[in-house]
Amino acid sequence: MNITLHKEDSVNAVITVDIVKADYKEKVEKSLKDLRRSAIIPGFRKGMVPPEYIRQKYGKSVQVEEINKIVSESLTDYIQENKLDILGEPLSSEKQAPIDFDNREDFTFTFDIALSPIMDVKLTKKDKMPYYKIQVPDNMIDSQIENFKAQYGTHESVKTYKDRDIIKGRLVELNENKEPEANGIINDSAVLMPAYMTNEEEKAKFAKAKLHSAIIFNPHTAYTGNEAELASFLQIKKEEVKNHTGDFSIEINEITRYKEGEINQKLFDKVLGAGTVDSEEAFREKIKENLSLQLTPESDYKFILDARDMLLEKVADIPYPEAFLKRWLAVAEPERTPESLEENFPKILNDLKFHLIKEQLIEENNITIDEGEMQEYAKRAVRAQFAQYGMSNLPDDLLDNYASDMLKKKETYRSIGDKIFEDKLISILKKKVTLKPQEISMEEFQKLIKK
Repeated sequence: MNITLHKEDSVNAVITVDIVKADYKEKVEKSLKDLRRSAIIPGFRKGMVPPEYIRQKYGKSVQVEEINKIVSESLTDYIQENKLDILGEPLSSEKQAPIDFDNREDFTFTFDIALSPIMDVKLTKKDKMPYYKIQVPDNMIDSQIENFKAQYGTHESVKTYKDRDIIKGRLVELNENKEPEANGIINDSAVLMPAYMTNEEEKAKFAKAKLHSAIIFNPHTAYTGNEAELASFLQIKKEEVKNHTGDFSIEINEITRYKEGEINQKLFDKVLGAGTVDSEEAFREKIKENLSLQLTPESDYKFILDARDMLLEKVADIPYPEAFLKRWLAVAEPERTPESLEENFPKILNDLKFHLIKEQLIEENNITIDEGEMQEYAKRAVRAQFAQYGMSNLPDDLLDNYASDMLKKKETYRSIGDKIFEDKLISILKKKVTLKPQEISMEEFQKLIKK
């Protein structure tokens, strides 16, 4: 076997694979022997089919299969051993002569390949780029403080009911005479929030409720027959709900009201840590700083978009194997119409160029990530998810478990890896160019992104 490479230009090449009978004869013979041992053919016992019968019936197809395997493996090995940086996959050459398996024993296969262009992207302090720092508006600070007040509030016992209070008491099912139903439901620790009732008339029955008073109401009507809601409230199975559609009484033994936290030192310490700030003004300023940090990814996103445009401009004159790439995309994505491919090709090509630029920068700057970084990033993501539900200060072992579960999913693992690489690349780009910081409102920033 002989393999040669011919470069047609800087980005297009042809690989020729010449194969002779000696390259495939032994493998064909072995495959035919294996086939003879396993073939089940009417009129012959298993393993006793005459060799010539097997050769006559299957010889040509086995030969073609073995030749194709040898060519495919040899092509792959040649590309790897010669460290050819190719785009896409090799395609059978458009100049490939028909293969006559019936009358020839020696064959020539030719493949078109696309070579990745050589790029030398240089960034210096002469390259100037805007960096948009999003201003934190007062209403965002106010909203964050309201969230903290709600998150760090307290529950207190009260004597009269107000909307959204929690009522606890003894729940008793009643008969038609408003007396306890024989063998009816009794729950000494029933809990309900009238504010969540969907029937306004039933909800109104609790408007003037007081501690130690008894209220007669109809849960089935109050919750509009919602089986899940009723099963939870009555502590029965959903299929039993239809058997309890009458009135109930609840003797109120506790009314609990949620009181949101006040803006004081206690709240400052809970949110930021003991002694971090000692005034509302300092508290607001610290929240503003934290919110500004939270908006950094948005600024970085715009920065990488701008960097992409600048880097693509630097490689605008570098030739690409466009004809080959269109052929390869048509084969790799047969669902694409020729019209769709032609229309979207400029964007596809730019995406490819930027991908290659990023790979070059990552290699040049020795950007790597390890499993520890993956775990820490996943932990931050988990912590942020829990924080959305007001759950903070979670133990590390719990965060580790959730993060490990996240990383077991291939898509999530790859996505996190890509994000870490991009964050590191952004950090390096910021250092290489001259940044021109610009403060901008959220509204103005969103307009820039839409453009």
